[in-house]
Amino acid sequence: MTHPPDVICLGILVTDVLARPVERFPERGKLVLVDRMEMHIGGCAANTGIGLSKLGVPTGVMGKVGRDGFGDFVLETLQQHKVDTRGVGRDRTAATSGTMVLIHDDGERSFIHQIGANATLQETELELDLLQGAKLLHVAGAFLMPGFDGAPMASVLRRAKSQGLTTALDTAWDSSGQWMDLIGEALPHVDYFLPSYEEARELAGCDEPREIAQRFLGLGVQVVALKLGEQGCLVTTADAEVRVPIFPVKAIDATGAGDSFVAGFLAGVLRGWQVERCARLGNAVGACCVQAIGTTTGIRSFEETVEQFNV
Repeated sequence: MTHPPDVICLGILVTDVLARPVERFPERGKLVLVDRMEMHIGGCAANTGIGLSKLGVPTGVMGKVGRDGFGDFVLETLQQHKVDTRGVGRDRTAATSGTMVLIHDDGERSFIHQIGANATLQETELELDLLQGAKLLHVAGAFLMPGFDGAPMASVLRRAKSQGLTTALDTAWDSSGQWMDLIGEALPHVDYFLPSYEEARELAGCDEPREIAQRFLGLGVQVVALKLGEQGCLVTTADAEVRVPIFPVKAIDATGAGDSFVAGFLAGVLRGWQVERCARLGNAVGACCVQAIGTTTGIRSFEETVEQFNV
């Protein structure tokens, strides 16, 4: 790294094995052929970190992998994309997290996931000195880090705020069903909250996007950027609300689209843009992402993205 990171993405790191197209599971003991099978980096912290780096933002990643081939792959891929990996630890016993991603003909995905080393991440292991000099801490993948979710996450976000950093938070699906009980303590220390609609609905306990956003604002979040899939996004602050539609493109693989949106949105935040333009950039980066297989393959440079989508 020639430049210290402006952004630290703290969260889950995964190796994805993608297969396409998968329209049915094989019968027990049988085999189904697919056209393509590839290995890609995944996990919210890696996806958003690489996205930011491709957009020209000096970025570091903080998290944990195993001492295995998948872990080697994660570190090598991050480094190839000029992401600072000094904050990535290696667990001696837990395997690197992995996901089998089954991509359907229309680009929708189904997943088989192993949490692996992400489950063992502890606050005490984090190289928090790396926050010195950074501008923004993004916690990526809440609910998939059982050793860090809850009070430890709130503690780290509080520390980042006390050091003058902007903070951001993205969630995954909470299979434990704890939802707000687990994340509520962290929200007062979050400037930008960027959940998907499905996760936000479970957290807020209501269905209407505007009502959901207001619930989070009431809990201390400064800006809520609600990812609404094909409906684009809804960005809400204390005194503004804006819906931004998607850019229509042919989707090949939606894997990583949400993390790409976050990368674009945060790249706009770091440039001091108004939230509507941040959302437009987020949607543009997401549109680039879904046009290629893999979580970050389709993401282009900041200049190319802004020019193509007239952001």
